[in-house]
Formats: sequence, structure tokens, C-alpha cells
Amino acid sequence: MSDSPLRPSSLINTVYGAFLRGGGGWISIADLITLMAELDVESQAVRSAISRLKKKGVLEPERRGATGYRLSPAVHPVFDAGDRRIFASLEPADLADGWALAVFSVPESERSHRYQLRTRLTWLGFGNIASGVWLAPGRVLEDARAMLLRLGLSEYVHLFAAADYAAFSDLPGAVSSWWDFPAIQEQYADFTDAYAPVAGRLARQGCHIDRAEAFRHYVPMLTAWRRLPYLDPGLPAELLPADWNAVAARQVFQRLHEVLAGPSRDHVRSVTGGAAP
Repeated sequence: MSDSPLRPSSLINTVYGAFLRGGGGWISIADLITLMAELDVESQAVRSAISRLKKKGVLEPERRGATGYRLSPAVHPVFDAGDRRIFASLEPADLADGWALAVFSVPESERSHRYQLRTRLTWLGFGNIASGVWLAPGRVLEDARAMLLRLGLSEYVHLFAAADYAAFSDLPGAVSSWWDFPAIQEQYADFTDAYAPVAGRLARQGCHIDRAEAFRHYVPMLTAWRRLPYLDPGLPAELLPADWNAVAARQVFQRLHEVLAGPSRDHVRSVTGGAAP
């Protein structure tokens, strides 16, 4: 990936989402500091990130014999939607499934909502066709509906389920102008360059992977990967360039996920005394 380090708050989100959510979403601050130290994050940076996540409503303080934090119930649907995006989008959408079309109009006096809509639709995989008109593969329709309701933005948007593109231009050429393919390809190339060597090295190690080592690889890898399905709309294969490099990146991610997820979960259990599901 890029040379910029992963933010502590992003790594913490990954730990909660991957290991803690199914078991109540709670961890003591002491155990979290221990885990994050293995990712080279200092305790003060952990506490600062926790403070920011608390202000955003992602985490809530809760004492269970020790001081700790749990995921706010309000963000569980967000993490669930993230799982669908991160894992279900490993395969391109099917052209036969059609499209989700979002049309919105926001008064100038409420332009902050316009920015929020654009940002959220982009992160759901929508491409901008024209002013106030956005398109995505049909499989994101329900997540879009839930997001708009959750954020109180539904009054500005009309959502449509569209079956086909009827006319009048070459659709593969058109979609390449609605989404920034070169930027997406660059991100996938960075991921593959960073993690294909890790996948190869672990493959040579065979089945005997130290749990702590697995955790040290898995959390940054998953954190880096989490960004990519939100940049990539998961368009049908028929509409993508012949050299679309997401395929290679997905294969690297799948290999590492299969090898590292289980031992990483075991490691978190060993640190937390069984808090991870």
C-alpha cells in the first residue's frame, strides 16, 4: 500500500470488527493496549484513538471488572454492511442483477447534506453519471436504503432498481468515465505488491504459523484491504478492462484470510481470556 502508516483508529476498528463483535464487542483497555503493541502502536496512541472513536459514537465505555470499551449497538449494522462489502464483493457483480439508481436533490441551504450524500454513495460503490444522478450494481441497493435511513438522508433521494442499460453508447466505455479505473487499479497494485510476498512466504511455512505472527500480519492486511472494496464498485466482469488487476489482489487477500484469520482469532482469545468468539 502507500507509504503512510495505517491509523491506530483504523487498526482498532479492525480488531473490534474481526474478533470482538460476535462476543459482545467488549475488550479491556489493558488487553487492547497489549494487542496494539504487537502492531507497533504505543499506548498513548491507543488511548487517543479510543477517545476519537468514543466521540464518533463507535465505542462506549463499560466496566466489566476492568475498564474497557464496547462497540456501540448503533454501529453493529455498519460493521455488518462492511462485512458484506469486504467479503461478498470478492466476486464481481452479475450483469443480470441490474443496477441501483440514486437520484437526489438537496437545497443549497442544506449543501452539507449534499456533500454527505456524495461521500456515502461513493463509499457504497456508486459512480456519478450526472449532477445528482448516481449508479451502482444492483446488489448494493439494500445497503444504500439502510444507509440513507440510518443517516436521515432518505428525504433527499429517490432510489430505483433498474434492470438494463437500454441505449445509446458503449456501456463499458461509459462506466470507465463514471468511475476512476486508474485510481482503483493503482490501489489494487499497491496491495498486491505489499502482500503477495507475505502470502508466498507463509505458503512456504506450511501449516505451522505462530498465532502472534498471524495476528501481526492479518490485522494490517485486513485494514488495508477494507478500503479497497469501497473504492471498487464491483462492476460486472463484462464491463471491466481486460487487464483489471483486482483479480490478482483478491486472490492474495483470500489466501491470507484463509491462512491467518483462524490463528489470529486464537491469539486474541489467548490475550483476552476468551473474549473473541
